[in-house]
Amino acid sequence: MTQSPAILTPPQHEHRFFTDPEQAVTHLEALYCEALDFLVQGFNHTASGTVPEHRYRAFYPEIRLVTTRFDRIDSRLSFGHVAEPGTYATTVTRPDLFRHYLKQQIGLLMRNHNVPVSIGPSDTPIPLHFAMAGRGDIVLPENGEMTLSLRDIFDVPDLSTTNDDIVNGDRVVNADGSRPLAMFTAQRVDYSLARLAHYTATAPEHFQNHILFTNYQFYVDEFESFARAQLRDPDSGYISFIAPGNVEVTNPDMDIPTLARLPQMPTYHLKRKHGAGITLVNIGVGPSNAKTATDHIAVLRPHAWLMVGHCAGLRNSQALGDFVLAHAYLREDNVLDADLPVWVPIPALAEIQIALQDAVAEITQLEGYALKQIMRTGTVATIDNRNWELRDQSGPVQRLSQSRAVGLDMESATIAANGFRFRVPYGTLLCVSDKPLHGELKLPGMASDFYKTQVARHLRIGIRAMESLRDMPLERIHSRKLRSFNETAFL
Repeated sequence: MTQSPAILTPPQHEHRFFTDPEQAVTHLEALYCEALDFLVQGFNHTASGTVPEHRYRAFYPEIRLVTTRFDRIDSRLSFGHVAEPGTYATTVTRPDLFRHYLKQQIGLLMRNHNVPVSIGPSDTPIPLHFAMAGRGDIVLPENGEMTLSLRDIFDVPDLSTTNDDIVNGDRVVNADGSRPLAMFTAQRVDYSLARLAHYTATAPEHFQNHILFTNYQFYVDEFESFARAQLRDPDSGYISFIAPGNVEVTNPDMDIPTLARLPQMPTYHLKRKHGAGITLVNIGVGPSNAKTATDHIAVLRPHAWLMVGHCAGLRNSQALGDFVLAHAYLREDNVLDADLPVWVPIPALAEIQIALQDAVAEITQLEGYALKQIMRTGTVATIDNRNWELRDQSGPVQRLSQSRAVGLDMESATIAANGFRFRVPYGTLLCVSDKPLHGELKLPGMASDFYKTQVARHLRIGIRAMESLRDMPLERIHSRKLRSFNETAFL
């Protein structure tokens, strides 16, 4: 029988206890960097033509918390504490990227439970593909091909363990008997970080805590114009603008080079210190894209995401250019049914609703009845069939009427449902661009005029709402409304 090759690992470390969050995260970074250096050196050694006699394996670091008491916790916080005594653990990747987040979450645990956390290696291997991401010290074979199978020498991504079991509520106990401390495992985070770089053509480091989603390029053009204006204002607080290809603009008059190939979801970041800026993602059209984008952005733990796009107005009383503020969602997108059953209600969040309504009033300078004339609050339906209006009118139209829907698009309910699922505050403000049930379809010339007059105002409303949410205390925006019975301690 063929023997399995020996496994070579970095020096083994015992778990260390910490009562200072800064020191805990610094140790996480040291362990993680040591593990990555070990794997990259092993890869370089193999790529040079040397046939190894062993496997290379390094492990993600982990955070562990043990508490034996039913501590009385400040009930205003929906995060930063565990529900009952026990052992809690989570693997960690990219502690450099998540340094502020990790310090904040670990600090809350220490303060709320008055116990230290322990930091050390986990038993979860780091896949080579994730260890190599962003490394500039990798030696590749001359022809770009390996003569050996990497799977025989290194650990590779294991999709059977890269899942959403924790956020979906399907896993409440880890394999070792501990309970999850965070919503995402290190493998799941690494997988999403790689996908984000691929789909958006920008590094995860550039993403801000406030995300705007749109489904039209016109919003991107306006966002760039707004960003340049902010960079000209020394008092704006914004420090740079990032375009696909990781092009950084600090000079407001700088030209942005055009990529030979745009990514699937072009993404732009108007940055402030500590991630307090705004990211705009053009997800294109359709619920599949909306799910893909939010599936991966969720691991960055943003403070809010909003959909600002166009919709079909379903009421004859609406006019082109009117706004629709979603207070309920009819989910006919179908892409999340396996993760979040359609019977689960997706509630409107008061903090988001007020921020959006106030932003509309501020930007339009309207109030009272005049404001109600251009903004309607109601149900937004999201469907996966772009040509739904061509179907027998007794089908989708009857359901839309029964649901009391006032607007229809292909992304909003997906984004809201995934916000609910991932505990990311969400909201929707759409602009009526056509009324297919009432004979008002978008024609090319009409569309151009409409977009020119409406996009700037609509985008500015979304930005203003985000600025309002940015100034809101974290415990208020991340409220208990999005948390289940047995939540992870980490936000």
